[in-house]
Amino acid sequence: MDKFDTLQLFTRIVELGSFSQAADQLGIPRATASNAIKQLESHLDSRLLERTTRHVRTSLDGQAFYERCVQILSELDDAESSLRHVVARPRGVLRVDLHGVHAMHTILPQIDEFHARYPDIELVISSGDRLVDLVREGIDCVVRAGKLHDSSLVARHLAVLPQVICASPEYLRRHGTPQHPDQLASHQCVNFFSTAGGVNYPLELIVNGKVQAYHLKSWITVNDAENYVICALRGGGLVQLPRYHLENALRDGQLVEVLTEWQSPGMSVSALYPHHRQLSPRVRVFIDWLISLYRVRFPPHPDV
Repeated sequence: MDKFDTLQLFTRIVELGSFSQAADQLGIPRATASNAIKQLESHLDSRLLERTTRHVRTSLDGQAFYERCVQILSELDDAESSLRHVVARPRGVLRVDLHGVHAMHTILPQIDEFHARYPDIELVISSGDRLVDLVREGIDCVVRAGKLHDSSLVARHLAVLPQVICASPEYLRRHGTPQHPDQLASHQCVNFFSTAGGVNYPLELIVNGKVQAYHLKSWITVNDAENYVICALRGGGLVQLPRYHLENALRDGQLVEVLTEWQSPGMSVSALYPHHRQLSPRVRVFIDWLISLYRVRFPPHPDV
C-alpha cells in the first residue's frame, strides 16, 4: 500500500475501532491492513494502536497522529477538488444514509438520473430512521427531516415539507371530528418517538401566529414512519405527517384531514455531512443534485 492509502486505512481503523471493519470498507484483506499498520509503526518508530482481543484504540502518539492525518486527508481532498477535471467528473465511493421515507418517495425513484450525470460515482446507500455516527460508520452524507441537534455537522437545507393532521374515517366516526384545536385534548393520537432522544413528538398547529404543541393520549407508540401511517389507517388515532407521504390515502378516503383552518408547521429536510468532507467533489455534486431534486418536488412556499 502507498502512503496515502495507509493513512486512509489508519484513520478508518481509529474511527471504527476495528481492523476487520476498516479492511472491509476499503476492500482489502485483513492481513494486508495489519501488515500496513505494522510497517507504518515501524517507519515512525512509534506504537500508534493498542490492540486487545476485542478493541483497537489509539495510543497517545496515535491520537495525535490521527488528528494530523484527518487534517492532511482533508487538505488532499481540497486539492483534488480544485482540479477542473475532477470537479467535472468526480469518481469513487459515496456512502449515503437516507431516512426510509425520503429514500422510497423522493430520492431513489430519481437515482438513475444522478448515475447518468455522474457515472463514475459508486453509491452505497443505507436506509432507516436510526441516528448514524457518520465518522465512525464512514458515512459521507445523510438526509434527515426535523430539527437538527448535532452542531458538529454541516447542514444544507433541502426543503420545507407541508404537513397535515389526519385520521381514519373509522376513528373519526367513533371519536368525532375535532373542529378546533382546543378539542384535541379529548382525542387520541398515534405517538411517534425518535430513537435518538426517545421523546414522543406532539401534534403542532400555528394558532394566532405561534406554534402550539398538543400532547394527546395514546395507546400505541412507534418510531417508524411507515408503521405510523399503518396505525393511523387502523384507527389508532390522529397523526401528523408531510402531505406527500399521505397523498394516496387522502385521495382514496382512507385518511381524512382535520383542522384545515389551522396550518401545521412545515417539516424541514436537510443534508448533513462531516466538516472534513465538506469539500469532497462527490459529496458536493450529490448535495447539489439533492437540492435541485427537492426544489422541483417541493417548490418553496411564498410564505416560507
